[in-house]
Amino acid sequence: MTTLDPFIAEAERATEGRHDAAWVTAARRHALVRFHELGFPTTRDEEWRFTGVAPIAEGRFALAHDGTASVSADALAPFGWDGERAATIVFVNGHYAPDASSIVELPSDVRVESLARAFSAPGNGVESHLTRVAPDDRRAFTALNTAFLSDGAYIHVPAGVTVAKPIHLLFLSAGESHPTMTHPRVLLVLDARSKATVVESYGAAHASHYFTNTVTEIVAGENATLDHYKVQREQQDSFHMGAVYLRASRDSNVSCHSVSLGGSIVRNDVVAVLDGEGVMCTLNGLYVGDGSRVVDNHTTIVHARPHCGSREVYKGILADRSRAVFNGKIVVRPDAQQTDAKQTNKALLLSDDAQINTKPQLEIFANDVKCTHGAAVGQMDEDAIFYLRARGVGLDEARHILIHAFAGDVLNQMPLEALRRRIDAELGRRLAGWRK
Repeated sequence: MTTLDPFIAEAERATEGRHDAAWVTAARRHALVRFHELGFPTTRDEEWRFTGVAPIAEGRFALAHDGTASVSADALAPFGWDGERAATIVFVNGHYAPDASSIVELPSDVRVESLARAFSAPGNGVESHLTRVAPDDRRAFTALNTAFLSDGAYIHVPAGVTVAKPIHLLFLSAGESHPTMTHPRVLLVLDARSKATVVESYGAAHASHYFTNTVTEIVAGENATLDHYKVQREQQDSFHMGAVYLRASRDSNVSCHSVSLGGSIVRNDVVAVLDGEGVMCTLNGLYVGDGSRVVDNHTTIVHARPHCGSREVYKGILADRSRAVFNGKIVVRPDAQQTDAKQTNKALLLSDDAQINTKPQLEIFANDVKCTHGAAVGQMDEDAIFYLRARGVGLDEARHILIHAFAGDVLNQMPLEALRRRIDAELGRRLAGWRK
């Protein structure tokens, strides 16, 4: 038996007897075949050479049960933030939890619902986008997610509509006696001139040793504006494989903010295709590692049309024996003249055993562009610590101030202030724990 067989058998069992639309069934079957062909990536693959996934491949994970009854309001509280929300949609073990969800204030023509429900409503646009933005031909974990396609979140904002308050999508794993896995799917479609803020949160309620494999597809129409956040707070002995795929049309403005605070092995892939003139794309990331955790961020921004801009800042804070990977690629296609792209990656190592492998890349096939990239890895600035201590600040507090200042470059670019404050407070608690 190969390591693929339990996953293939579980996917076949999960979809047995389902009566979904023909196109959904066909997408699942195609993805399962492709997953079988690709297999799990290994360290012999260039894009995975610093991140081994053997603990996932050999984990014998089974699909979790519904589990919604085991999630209380207290279990949801750690994942919220102060301030109003247009809607909070909760998923437990990959299943929509209506009793824990709430829609507070949405324009009447905005759709925020489970994908399982959207499958059964033809003519709503889901078929036009789902699995189209995130191809499964090259990425095994995306193919695996599609092979298990059953539920997740669907958001559609019609042309010219503004959703003034953020929409929160909360994905929780609830504990079971055996190792479990979930494969959530998110589809965000913003039509022309629409605006929205969407927050995806991932965590657990009394769960351990589980595997989350998530895919988000984003379609931004002409002149659309989206602020998208992904906040990952998985348990320390869990695994998180996540991918965000974006297709942006003319003059759209999309910002994607990624925060990774938990998990044993974490992989975040972001693939943004700027497929119209005048697109502005911003990617920000903050990742924190301690113990022996591994956090891997791979980003790709494809400038496919002229006059587009992109800004990318990723920062990592690593302690103990943790490891991180950052691979950021900017591709400028031949037609994408007057591209303006800038990428920055910095990592702060708080111990001699922490390490990062960073690889910024530029692939430029046009001659009228302005592209820069840079990476910096270092330890705490001893001169800055001395300066603070000379003014009466204790050693631990001095380190705390400098680490917060380092992370601030990313946090301060998050427009959703209440969420930013919440993440900043969590970072502070994490640092306080490291000092003990």
